[in-house]
Amino acid sequence: MHKPPGGKTYSLNAAGASSNAYYEQVRRVADECVEYCGSLEELLPVVRTMTRNKRRLRNFAKHSSDHTIESFLVHTLRKEFSPFTTSVMEHLQGLSLAKRWDRTLATSEEQYHVYMLEIELQNRLDAKSFRQCETKLAFLPHCLRDLVADCRSTPRGDDYVCKGCSKDCNINAVSKLLRRHGVMPYIWRTANLRLLFRKLRKQGRHPGVLGIACIPELVSGMRMCSRAGVPVVGILLDANRCARWWGEFYDNTVNLQELERLLG
Repeated sequence: MHKPPGGKTYSLNAAGASSNAYYEQVRRVADECVEYCGSLEELLPVVRTMTRNKRRLRNFAKHSSDHTIESFLVHTLRKEFSPFTTSVMEHLQGLSLAKRWDRTLATSEEQYHVYMLEIELQNRLDAKSFRQCETKLAFLPHCLRDLVADCRSTPRGDDYVCKGCSKDCNINAVSKLLRRHGVMPYIWRTANLRLLFRKLRKQGRHPGVLGIACIPELVSGMRMCSRAGVPVVGILLDANRCARWWGEFYDNTVNLQELERLLG
């Protein structure tokens, strides 16, 4: 089995053996930011808009005299979340010219910090609605699988499903936990979520979605679900260790304690 390196750009377990400290910290920081802004509903649109312009984010980071909400957020988040994103600058400097056009690979450190807050805020906004959905679906990244086992996942329903072939497989562990909470887990390979939502609504079913991914990809998926009017929650991979970032796959993990907390 591969020895997992730190994440290519972020590692939630940077402060210790697990990512528990990160989740405690992001909840505390979110409380502080919501209190500063006034309400979660006011803060979330500001956070989503901020990440559209990397240059503007950098300018906020350089100047501490601006008393706007955006400036407060950039400086607060940099102070609190920088220990989890120490590899971003090295990664960006190593990108080829062609890969710098890839928005995911070229995510700036300031964007990572704002995304961390956005995921926590979206979870707070939609957790109750998600739990109340009759049809709850989860889409899991295949990079959580046991890399030394012969994966026997098969297509069933809307995408691939785990067959439980390895007790060391994190997809197996996550799938079992999700099923206990009435959530149908899929390994995301072929599903088109927009078409899936349309089909389910025609059937009179109103879905809720749980996603697991690295920071930039989870934010992208959660925003897409939110625009479609689908309650969405998400939990981060503990680091980004897949082939898209490293050129090969390394073992990856997700915090099962936090996943269970999110499921209620």
